[in-house]
Amino acid sequence: MSKRPRSVLAAFLADEAAGGIVLMVAAALAMVAANSPLADAYFHLLHVETGPVLAPKLGPMTVHLWINDGLMSVFFLLVGLEIKRELIGGELASAEKRRLPVIAAVAGMAVPALLYLAITGGVVEVRNGWAIPAATDIAFAIGVLALAGPRVPASLKLFLTTVAIVDDMGAVAIIALFYTHGLALAALGGAAAVAAAMFALNRAGVKALWPYLIGFAVLWLLVLMSGVHATIAGVVTAMLIPGGGEGEHSPLHRLEHALSPWVAFAIVPLFGFANAGVSLSGMSMATLAQPLVLGIALALFLGKQAGIFASIRLAATFKLAQPPEGASWAQVYGVALLCGVGFTMSLFIGGLAFPGTEAMIDQVKVGVLVGSLLSALAGFAVLRFGR
Repeated sequence: MSKRPRSVLAAFLADEAAGGIVLMVAAALAMVAANSPLADAYFHLLHVETGPVLAPKLGPMTVHLWINDGLMSVFFLLVGLEIKRELIGGELASAEKRRLPVIAAVAGMAVPALLYLAITGGVVEVRNGWAIPAATDIAFAIGVLALAGPRVPASLKLFLTTVAIVDDMGAVAIIALFYTHGLALAALGGAAAVAAAMFALNRAGVKALWPYLIGFAVLWLLVLMSGVHATIAGVVTAMLIPGGGEGEHSPLHRLEHALSPWVAFAIVPLFGFANAGVSLSGMSMATLAQPLVLGIALALFLGKQAGIFASIRLAATFKLAQPPEGASWAQVYGVALLCGVGFTMSLFIGGLAFPGTEAMIDQVKVGVLVGSLLSALAGFAVLRFGR
């Protein structure tokens, strides 16, 4: 029997805490820059126009847009390749094993949204932000998980990745349904045609990578132009790249190896530096008591862990699904806490929920920062010192 190729992303998570350290350093530097005399230069750099208008709603491409909508699509491509590998012949190869991440992700989106509405229900002006705590920030959660060291079982690491992917895709669907107006249907139809062409290449047995990479670039542009978040192009492309039974010679495995170091030590740290910088100027302890800040912070910290951990326990109790193999309940709880790290998509949705209201967007940033920081610290502590 042939030995199954080692998963690139799982190996990185298990053995390379260096990648997580680089990410944490990048995020810390961003916070320092945003709250120092360098703040003007930092924010100016992120908004420098560096390209044409690819999507009318976004306007001219900036450094920030290239990182969030461009480079992060490559990150999603790598994660999508890992998920596909596990779906083909790994931890997610059966419907029984797939069931738990989906259950946890759905609960992890619903409970924070309900908690947010319960906390802010009396304030009509902030009700539109119910989806802000819906998604987990994959990059930051993975970075914290890597810092926890090799004692965390590989099955639990893959579970976190899968849950994060599912609820990020859920967040994209929420944006399309509730926060997107006037989708460019022609671009969306073009994206569907490109995906269909890549599917046809797969079915025809085309193993060369270059047609799929060209398709990925075109798909990314069309998805961006359609008004849907462009990172979904990475996941769609990953699902269409042949995985087969060729082991290390499969297109999927070759692309994983090629992308992994670039994603771990360049793309993800750049993402952290571009998104973690939040100016705390003018903030006070009273800011934390604002309904919007409190609703987001508690929904991320309490809602995420409650929804995910409770759904896993209930699924196991009623024998709907098996908990991650080799993981203690304390470790499962630690991962549920990490799912409350919600930087990127939470900030993105916040901008859509309260467009043009700088004061409310600043409160969104504080709520996201506090909720995510509490989740990261608590999750790290449980995973590092719990049993």
